[in-house]
Amino acid sequence: MNWDTISGNWKQATSKLKEERGDLTDDDLTRIAGKRDQLVGRIQERYGIAKDQAERQVKNWERRYH
Repeated sequence: MNWDTISGNWKQATSKLKEERGDLTDDDLTRIAGKRDQLVGRIQERYGIAKDQAERQVKNWERRYH
C-alpha cells in the first residue's frame, strides 16, 4: 500500500490510526490531513521519540493498513 492510497482514503485511515494511536486526537488527524511527514512529526512529538523511530512506526503502520 502506498501513501497516495492512504492519503486518498484519509477519513478511513484515521479510524485505524486512532485504534493504534490513542494519543492522537481528532484535531491532530485533521491537521495532518493525510500528509505523511506531518504524521511522523506528530507521533514524534506525542510519544517523545526520535524521528527515525517515528518513521519506522509509520512505515510499519503503512504496511498493515488495508
